[in-house]
Amino acid sequence: MKKWATGVFWGDAVERAVRTAAQAALGLIGTEAVGLLDVTWPVVGSAAGLAAVVSLLTSIAAGGTGDVTTASFRTQRPY
Repeated sequence: MKKWATGVFWGDAVERAVRTAAQAALGLIGTEAVGLLDVTWPVVGSAAGLAAVVSLLTSIAAGGTGDVTTASFRTQRPY
């Protein structure tokens, strides 16, 4: 069975995607806004969504390699 067919893999992949989306949003918010109403929310949301999709695709690409318990390219966990 491919590792991307497990719940552990998808839990890891979704966690990575959410973190990536949050990092992208924070990066964009910090570059253009002084106040809450100054943020261009559609642009931030779009960029964060794209970052999440790219993260998920990267995890799927890693699905055929590495440790079968994670969405990483790593061959084993460091612990």
